[in-house]
Amino acid sequence: MTVPTPTARFTSIDLLRGLVMVIMALDHVRDYFHADAFVFKPEDLEATTVPIFLTRWITHYCAPVFVFLAGTSAWIIHQRKSTAELTSFLIKRGIWLIIVEIVIIKVAWTFNPLAPRFGLAVIWAIGVSMLALAALIQLPFRAILITGLVLVFGHNALDGINFDGAWWWKMLHERGKVDLGGITVMFAYPLLPWIGTIALGYCFGTLYSKGYAPEMRRRLLARLGFATTLLFIALRLVNAYGDPLPWSDRSSPAFTVLSFLNVNKYPPSLLYLLMTLGPAFLFLAWSEKLRGRLASALIVFGRVPFFYYILHLYLIHGLALVAAELTGFGWLSMILDTTVNSSPQLNGYGFSLPVVYLVWIGVVLALYPLCAWFSKVKSNNRQHWWLSYL
Repeated sequence: MTVPTPTARFTSIDLLRGLVMVIMALDHVRDYFHADAFVFKPEDLEATTVPIFLTRWITHYCAPVFVFLAGTSAWIIHQRKSTAELTSFLIKRGIWLIIVEIVIIKVAWTFNPLAPRFGLAVIWAIGVSMLALAALIQLPFRAILITGLVLVFGHNALDGINFDGAWWWKMLHERGKVDLGGITVMFAYPLLPWIGTIALGYCFGTLYSKGYAPEMRRRLLARLGFATTLLFIALRLVNAYGDPLPWSDRSSPAFTVLSFLNVNKYPPSLLYLLMTLGPAFLFLAWSEKLRGRLASALIVFGRVPFFYYILHLYLIHGLALVAAELTGFGWLSMILDTTVNSSPQLNGYGFSLPVVYLVWIGVVLALYPLCAWFSKVKSNNRQHWWLSYL
């Protein structure tokens, strides 16, 4: 089954997807290059600085937008293909992404196929969410919408529930590790809220149906964006539900604001999703007529997100291997058994935040020609169904 190339009417979706893909690379460059990433977490308000916190915070928009738009893309496909065809695509795509996470992405993060650790992160979450969506689309639209709303708005009610480290609970709601005979499986992206997110993204796709004139859609997107953002602010001010990390007054107004913005990603809390998706809706409302070189470049990235994702991980890790060699740590120190920030052989390694930004810009610029080439390959070879999986 081929995936339709979005028409000009939907370039705002590719534009937003491309923007978050570029921002995502910043976080991964920070993981492999920033000296402080090996010392403390950027959201640790007792140790971080405003620039470091915001460098991490801006990348929070990536995963929710990407998962949500995966659901929206499924709706757009559904307008051209039957339910049976879409179901088949989602199942095959979901299984493929799970395999990619376990094999290709594991090697990208570690450069060590024998590392006794498997991190099940965003690609795994998207894959399983697609499998769930394949089942959900058999239901009436209202049932899909209600399921998405219940999962997104209700999953924080489960925060106080614990099943003594049960693997299935870590997979569904409580982030954590499971030891399987010397092999560590890290459920980094618990599934319940992500399944809810992709389901809501699918329902959101109705705004891109033929029945909506562009001006009407932009008005609805703006209203939805403002309402979602205001709901985040209101619930966060109440400080009672929607996130396990309450905010508090800090030593300075700036850090009080950081505390307000410091919401939980693993799993993504209700407030985390409201905080990130609200501005995303506003961006979609205001970007449909956006043109120019920068917009065109971002659209290129947005049309080949899987290709970009795989390449950027290998490129960043490869550059880090060179950096370790040049700074006296040796390239072998970047052949990892665990996450890069937890590797004892890299104690003392790393660079300043400006260097991180320079490497990030270099990575994005280096990837653009390859992504532009592959975008043309996909566009000119729609008869090859397998290209839709890359």
